[in-house]
Parts: sequence; structure tokens; C-alpha cells
Amino acid sequence: MAYRLGVDSLAPLLAVPTLEGDLARLEGALDASVASTDPFLTQVAAHLLPAGGKRLRPALAMVVGALDGSPAAEDVVSGACAVELVHLGSLYHDDVMDEATTRRGVESVNARWGNLVAILAGDYLLARASEIAASLGTEVAGLLAATIGRLCEGQVGELAHAFDLGRSEAAYLTSIEGKTASLMATACRVGAITAGLDRRSVEALTTYGQRLGMAFQIVDDVLDVVASPAELGKPAGNDLLEGVYTLPVIRALAIPATRAELGPLLGRGMSPDDVEAARALVQSNGAVASSLEVARAFAAGASAAVAEVEPVVAGATGRTGYEALAGLGERLVERAATLTAVAG
Repeated sequence: MAYRLGVDSLAPLLAVPTLEGDLARLEGALDASVASTDPFLTQVAAHLLPAGGKRLRPALAMVVGALDGSPAAEDVVSGACAVELVHLGSLYHDDVMDEATTRRGVESVNARWGNLVAILAGDYLLARASEIAASLGTEVAGLLAATIGRLCEGQVGELAHAFDLGRSEAAYLTSIEGKTASLMATACRVGAITAGLDRRSVEALTTYGQRLGMAFQIVDDVLDVVASPAELGKPAGNDLLEGVYTLPVIRALAIPATRAELGPLLGRGMSPDDVEAARALVQSNGAVASSLEVARAFAAGASAAVAEVEPVVAGATGRTGYEALAGLGERLVERAATLTAVAG
């Protein structure tokens, strides 16, 4: 079974009865938010929306914003929309940097219309996110602005260590905290703020999102070296090809015998055969399993953060957001562990 956590498989993982309806409302909000007076800009900005995507970040915002399992309020959906627009805008920019030709199974914006159009469209999406955030109050507006800065810091940190065999675990963790965990933390914080939760709960849910984001990115990085292209929904070993050495690679390089074989394959451009040889070496020495243990620790920390949230019981209908959030990180890690075992 494919690992991909798309919209079709996200709802079962969270198992909140109202999430499917809230995600449908989100799609309507996204369509409206990218509309411009310029038809061409609208076309470019909306290009990736029909292709879907994980929608994990806005789903988190909406589950956090309706912990009793009720439908999310309009402000919560608007906040979730702003978060997804930030994510989408960052993808447009990422594709320019990576010279990507596809995204979510369709032609990338930069491949179809060029880098300049892709950059401007990404900027437009970030601007629309900021406009929506401003309508939700100064705290949300400031939060999204700061998060965009953290995304940039994380990405720059990654670029600074491209093809660097000496990249440390600390540098890796700092980078993924910025490029991935910061936006997940913001998604949860926005959901909590727009739902009017107490400050203790806001802080606990922000911590939850940060820890979940760390686990999520480590899992994603592990899958890049163990999963097939069909399971990933994108080329396997792409991080290796781009010189992005993630936690399992860093840990494999820390083993002298593995480094002697793996090192000469890295630090430069790679052929498809080189990528597959490097993937096999990373899979062969316990680096994958130990990386998943790090992800598992972050997932456990996320669950612990949920336990600090003030309970909401009035109006609870079926499975609550608490139950859905508490085990999400562990479910992500265990799915990856199962896939890793099959690959091994």
C-alpha cells in the first residue's frame, strides 16, 4: 500500500467525523482566495489546487480549532486557508530552486510558465495568506509573518549544507525545525487562537505542532531512502541527488565502514545507479531504524503536549480532536516503520 498521506487517507488517520466536510469548505476558501482581477495570475496561482496535496497543515488547524469534534468555525477555516497558502507559496519557490518539472503529479508552474512567473505567483500566494491573516487579528498576522521568516531560515540552512558530508545532526534538526515544524506549529496555533482557546492550551498545541512537524519531516526523509517512487508519489532518493543529507544519511556516514563506501558516492552529482547504491548502503546498517527512533521520540512528545490541553466536552460528537491528535505522530511513524520493514 502506498504511504502517501493525501486528502483521501488523512481523514481516516485523524478519524474526526467532521473533517471531510471541513476539508471541502477549505477547498472553496482556497479557490476564492487565489482569485485575482488578472485572469492569468488567477490561472497560475490556482494551478496546483486541483492536484490536491496532503492538506495536513490546514487539517491540523481545523481539528485543533474544533476539539469537541464539531464543524470548524468560519474563522478557523479562514486561518487554515492562510496556513495552506503559505505552504503552497513556499512550494512554488521550492520548485524554482530545485528546477522541478512536476509537483503533485502535474507540470510545475516554473516548468510551464518559467521561473519569474513562478516566483511572482508564489509571492502572490504569500500576500493573500497575509491578507487573510490580517483579517483574523494582529496576533495571527504577526505569527504568519514570523513563520514565513522561519521557513526561509530553514531552507537557507539546508542550502548552506548542500553536498556537505560534514553536516551535523544539530544543523539538520535546526533546518527541519524551520522549514517544516514551524509551519505545523503555526497551523496548530492559528487553529487554537481562532477558536478562542485559553492561553495554556494555545501554547500546548503549538508545542504539539512543532514536535509533530519534526517527526513528520524525519519520517519523510527516511522514506526517501527506503520507499519506492510509487509509494512516495515522487522520485525516490531525490534528497541524495540534490545533495541534501538527512538524518539517516548523516547517521550512516557516522559508521566508519559505511562511510568508506558511501562517502565516495556523495558530495557531487550522482547517476541513477549511484543513487540506488547509496540508498542500499543507508538501509543496510541500522541508520534508518535509529532515525525512526528519533521521530518516535518527537511523536511521543507531541502526544504529551496534547495531554496539557484544557478538556472541551460540551457538544462532543463522536471521536474528539484530542483523540485524533494524540496518536497521529505515532501512527505516522509506525506506518513508516512497517514500510521500512517491507523494504528491508
